[in-house]
Amino acid sequence: MAKKLYVGNLSYQTYEESLKNLFASFGNVESVKIITDRNTGYSKGFGFVEMSTDEEAAAAIAGTNGTEFEGRALRVNEAEDKPREDRGSRNNGSRW
Repeated sequence: MAKKLYVGNLSYQTYEESLKNLFASFGNVESVKIITDRNTGYSKGFGFVEMSTDEEAAAAIAGTNGTEFEGRALRVNEAEDKPREDRGSRNNGSRW
């Protein structure tokens, strides 16, 4: 089963292909997604990489966390599922 990794502190000029190439040296990369701003399309400086196995993911974390990539020290760890907020309930109970 694939293991999703969080990759933070990316250069704003990093492309998904270059990130995939970095992680490919640790095993099979299932997917790469750099998160972009919805309005501008510019990178938000973080993304996610899915590795094929837990062992490959552990090797990728050990081999990339804290290392410099495209001028920035990467922060790499196992991604955590973040609960999504219900966009329809933003009024916090107020009538208006």
